[in-house]
Amino acid sequence: MNKYHINIFYSAEDEGFIADIPDLKFCSAFGETPEKALAEVMIAQKLWLESAAEANRDIPEPKYKPMIYQGVG
Repeated sequence: MNKYHINIFYSAEDEGFIADIPDLKFCSAFGETPEKALAEVMIAQKLWLESAAEANRDIPEPKYKPMIYQGVG
């Protein structure tokens, strides 16, 4: 399975955390904690990829890259 970048952020409107995979259109999930959001989006990713494969849709290569923290000093 390709390794896709995952964004996790707090949503005050939803009062929880949203995890999304920018490379996979509409692939996102909600969790009460960042860890729960991550676990849910991993399930969503698996289902997204399975569905795309079954429908013979193109599966995109990962293009978003996480920023590498270099530290200060």
